[in-house]
Amino acid sequence: MTALSMAPLFRQSIGFDRFNDLFESALRNEAGSSYPPYNIEKHGDDQYRIVIAAAGLQESDLELQVERGVLTVSGGRRESEAKEVTYLHQGIAQRAFKLSFRLVDHIEVKGAQLRNGLLSIELVRVVPEEAKPKRIPIASERPALES
Repeated sequence: MTALSMAPLFRQSIGFDRFNDLFESALRNEAGSSYPPYNIEKHGDDQYRIVIAAAGLQESDLELQVERGVLTVSGGRRESEAKEVTYLHQGIAQRAFKLSFRLVDHIEVKGAQLRNGLLSIELVRVVPEEAKPKRIPIASERPALES
């Protein structure tokens, strides 16, 4: 597998917006798999969303966890003993999966929602005041007044 670096696209961001690391970690996903398919969206300056195709899954089939700056989404259809189904064709994959996304500084998970087979995970960048850029005044040197 060829490594794809997005660093040249983000040369203008020097330490203030490192959200591109999320994209790079998504490209280097631990499993090396593209299942299930997902999108990473940007909605405004500080709002992001990860949308994962979770066809046929319910809330109880999915688990989200954030630990040490890594968002892990895992899921798989729980076996139902109540129904016995014989598939003539099974085109909807229902295998277990695990996706991991490294969240960069100040990115927090705001919430998640499963609707119409899509799991949407809302992310927000909350930058504390001490980490925000500050304008530094430039003092001009004035000659001392002679009397």
